[in-house]
Amino acid sequence: MVLPKSVPDPIEPFNRVMWGFNKALMTDVIKPTSKVYRFIVIRPVRTGIGNFGRNLTYPGRLINNLLQKKWLGARDESYRFLCNTTVGVAGFFDVGTKWKIPKSDADFGQTFGQWGWKPECYIMLPIFGPSNERDTVGLAADTAANPLLYIAPYDFDANDPLTYLGPYSYFTYAVMYNDLSDSVDEYVRFSQAEADPYSEIQYAWTFARANRVADFQVKGKQDPSSLETLESVFFTFKDPEFPNRGKTQSALIPATGRKLKFTFWLQPGNAPVVYIVPGLGGHRLSSPSLALAELVYKSGFSAVCVSSPFNSEFMEHASTAALPAYLPVDGHDLHVALTDIDRRLAKLYPGRLGAKALMGYSMGAFDSLYVAATEPTNQQPLIRFDRYVAINTPVRLRQGIDKLDEFYQAPLKWPATNRTDNIENTFLKVAALSQTTLTPQTSLPFDAIESKFLIGLTFRLSLRDMIFSSQHRNNQGILHHSLYDLRRNPVYQEILQYSYQDYFAKFAAPYYQARGMASPVTETLEKAGDLRTYGAGLRANPDVRVIVNENDFLLTDADLAWLHATFTPEQLTVFKQGGHLGNLANPSVQKTIVGALAGLQAVPPKP
Repeated sequence: MVLPKSVPDPIEPFNRVMWGFNKALMTDVIKPTSKVYRFIVIRPVRTGIGNFGRNLTYPGRLINNLLQKKWLGARDESYRFLCNTTVGVAGFFDVGTKWKIPKSDADFGQTFGQWGWKPECYIMLPIFGPSNERDTVGLAADTAANPLLYIAPYDFDANDPLTYLGPYSYFTYAVMYNDLSDSVDEYVRFSQAEADPYSEIQYAWTFARANRVADFQVKGKQDPSSLETLESVFFTFKDPEFPNRGKTQSALIPATGRKLKFTFWLQPGNAPVVYIVPGLGGHRLSSPSLALAELVYKSGFSAVCVSSPFNSEFMEHASTAALPAYLPVDGHDLHVALTDIDRRLAKLYPGRLGAKALMGYSMGAFDSLYVAATEPTNQQPLIRFDRYVAINTPVRLRQGIDKLDEFYQAPLKWPATNRTDNIENTFLKVAALSQTTLTPQTSLPFDAIESKFLIGLTFRLSLRDMIFSSQHRNNQGILHHSLYDLRRNPVYQEILQYSYQDYFAKFAAPYYQARGMASPVTETLEKAGDLRTYGAGLRANPDVRVIVNENDFLLTDADLAWLHATFTPEQLTVFKQGGHLGNLANPSVQKTIVGALAGLQAVPPKP
């Protein structure tokens, strides 16, 4: 299956360099200074400055609404300007929104698009970020429509180009900085948590700026399991400052000679510590990881987040194998890394670490249960945990990857004649929804094919990053395109043609066969990636707690029966609904997660 094409990126090397510049600017300049700015300028004032800046650019929105024949939009923006300028004190207060007057944002880039200009070159602009040749010209036209441009500066200097723009340049950058001060933390976190944030932004920008309106009609039957799974987006940290309160350190991994980063939040005094492992390809700063860290921290526990063994950060710094695939190696590498992190923390904060728990979700839960099952047989003096909490774990890795491959191929059920349009409309829905405020009560407008495809695509992009990272470090000669850091589009398109089954058969199996694994290698990998293989060890460990959903698409009826047979009712909690991770925002589920840690405060840590 071929995904809809993004705006062409012929100058990708230049754009990636510019992305690096913007990232450095945001990380090293805007973020640290914005902390001081937010402390001095309180949120209501910052909001007012942003409102004032938007109100001042009303002429451009009026012109473009008229050019696009959006007569109601022009009327609404005029009403808003009148109300905000008068009652709202020159626009400092947004009374238009309070009075429920709709916004109708419009710019010259959109106007050019409506007139038929299809962008042919993606451009990463300095400071302003993602764009294309159409929107770059539109930005210049928007600048020309700004009334500040025509106010001459009092201190006009012919040797200073900025003074030719009058107060416009100073005011524009001041308002831009003001607005960025409240969004820079999320920008930096995204740039750190994603393996290749540039490619995600480049692709998403295509649909965010598409000159099409999404059709939100749900035309097919909905699938509760996959639809509920999409609701996992609602599980995120509640306090916007919580991620900033975490500290990031690194621990030296002797087997690789490299340092692995981890992020932690320690209670003021001695407290139990919860080590959190994310799902397949997840980063320590991903939203679910931070949400779990916040949840346990507010319940009195210290929290430590580490990246998944399938994430490039872990792969490149802590993996002893070139690519993750064999659970005995991946799980052991994780256990070693957690041991080194624990020792590092104990050295930095003596007397602060109490009893220890290992908490994982999805693939992280799978890894955690492997550690729980094999802990007594480890030959090295590795960390011993007092509690294991596995949230939405799969039971058989093969069953899981088959389902992910199936979901990615879901659009093949659409007729070929309108398949691409349907996929594009799905992306347009996502782009439109991302601009609105969503809550767990929001009804997501996706049918079964759409919801399954969005899940499959998310995991297929994780697979892309895994393959690129592994082949970049240890090229097996399987890929035909070169693995250049600054020009990735060609090899990315090739990698996306590989399924998870291909990954294990064409990448992992040859890798382990070359290292002496007995044939048939694929059967060995499959058996190792099955929790039933470690059933005896799991049954013998009373410190395990498992939380799953009955309608999780990663679990079959046989898997659920095995979980019931392996764990006692006190160890296993099964919720009826939620799909895969889709009910983590539910207070009853969160209560169960915290309850799984009950009693650790009184437990002396294992030696």
